[in-house]
Amino acid sequence: MPRHPIKTVRALMIAALCMGAFQSPPSLAAGETAVAAAPSQAQAIANINHYFNSVKTMRGDFIQFGPTGGRVEGQFFIHRPGRIRFYYNKPSSLDIIADGEMIAVKDRKLQTQDLWPLSQTPLRFLLSDKIDLQRDANVTSIHVEPDLITVVIDDKTRFNSGRLTLIFDTATYRLKQWTVRDNQGYDTSVAIYNTEENGPTNAKLFKIDYLANARQRDYD
Repeated sequence: MPRHPIKTVRALMIAALCMGAFQSPPSLAAGETAVAAAPSQAQAIANINHYFNSVKTMRGDFIQFGPTGGRVEGQFFIHRPGRIRFYYNKPSSLDIIADGEMIAVKDRKLQTQDLWPLSQTPLRFLLSDKIDLQRDANVTSIHVEPDLITVVIDDKTRFNSGRLTLIFDTATYRLKQWTVRDNQGYDTSVAIYNTEENGPTNAKLFKIDYLANARQRDYD
């Protein structure tokens, strides 16, 4: 883990949702092949939006690579609108939860928890019920190549400023990787695998223990 876990967490909060909202590409029918020609920028964004809005729930595993080269793994759970859970495997002790109103960044080992309003974080447009990247996000660059589509999003909020770079497969629109650069120039990359879309979720996964903050203040 990087030496500054909260900075990394803020980056992860952006990246996590980007991952969660994308659908795996549909299977091709027998004898059908993917279109080789690269789509226009407008077509690329339209198709990406379609995949965003096709998935309401997702779960799977993730690997995070931090700015200092550290690697951590864990599980993620998504239920749009508004809810996400990133649970880090040991030795990391982080836990990220969004319940539709707030985002909690919890350290299970230190028993601390930081809260932010969802509406004041970059997660707000990625956890919304209806997503339109071109309208709701500050897309500053779209680069379409025969094999890859790169989308760059700049976002500035009260709690976080940074840049998110998403890379997709041009033929299938499968999300291949993303990198988040925070306002201090630190990069965090995330990869996901073993994903399942539109399955059942447990509401308890997205429950924030608000009393933990009261206990934390009493302890301080």
